[in-house]
Amino acid sequence: MKAVFIDDFSTGRGLSLTETADPRPPAGTEVLVRVRAAGLNRADLLQAKGLYPPPAGVSPNIPGLEFAGEVAAIGDRVAEWRAGDRVFGITAGEAQAEYLLIDERHLAQIPERLSFTEAAAVPEAFITAFDAVATQAGLSEGETLLIHAVGSGVGLAALQIGRSLGARVVGTSRTGGKIAACREFGLDAGIVAAEPIFAAAVVEASEGRGADVVLDLVGGAYFPEDLRCLAPKGRIMLVGLTSGRKAEADLGLILQKRATIRGTVLRGRSFDEKCGVIRSFRDQIVPLLADGTLMPVIDRVFAAADVLAAYDHLASNESFGKVVLEF
Repeated sequence: MKAVFIDDFSTGRGLSLTETADPRPPAGTEVLVRVRAAGLNRADLLQAKGLYPPPAGVSPNIPGLEFAGEVAAIGDRVAEWRAGDRVFGITAGEAQAEYLLIDERHLAQIPERLSFTEAAAVPEAFITAFDAVATQAGLSEGETLLIHAVGSGVGLAALQIGRSLGARVVGTSRTGGKIAACREFGLDAGIVAAEPIFAAAVVEASEGRGADVVLDLVGGAYFPEDLRCLAPKGRIMLVGLTSGRKAEADLGLILQKRATIRGTVLRGRSFDEKCGVIRSFRDQIVPLLADGTLMPVIDRVFAAADVLAAYDHLASNESFGKVVLEF
């Protein structure tokens, strides 16, 4: 099969579409998926630099955390899927290839209204956003959700999910163009944060209360401002660290506001935990994708052979929504 292959981890650009060995036939509850499209994520950029290795048993040389395709073959104990079924899901790696072996419990059926390319832009972004904002932070109707990097794939998914839950959504971005584009998806207030100074604007946009939930996809210098604009009993969900791993925190504000601060990742979770998030995805997100309440947002689509250009585009921070590879 053809797969995106990293043969040099020194620069982040040592990857190409390469002929590799086909996966073995599926056994037990495994499903062999013919991947038609795969979404790109910032974790892939880190893996290409050798900075985010996958769990044991997953090739560090073939990246990819989300995919869409059709069932090619099934193991002898697969109960739900049959050859030809259109499926999408998340995996710990190896999704950027023509074929992928995955357990049947980590798959969901693609709604009829979505193409393979559109479906590939969904799983990582929407599962991450829903799990963080709804499941863990418990965002509820009437609350204010603050999203950093609101024009990213996860940011746009969280924006739509927040609106579907009846929340007021405030977003930050380093560019005004992305803020303007987000208004089409229901953004209530946008803040251009060329520098990490936004707390006062968030408090004003939330009528003086502050943010009940912060989805922080940036980290670093944004964290002190998160605390300053947090509402009483507010929850900060740390998901990304593109601005750095370290920040100074006012412990007094954490106590005063009775704040909850939680870090979350998908890739490092156990098999059973991932089964749980896929069940929630199937039950609560896929129906909203099927009826058009939620929609994937695609910035650009690249042929798999142009993988280096796709990675460069994602790394440029110019994308609005997801970057997708087609196989």
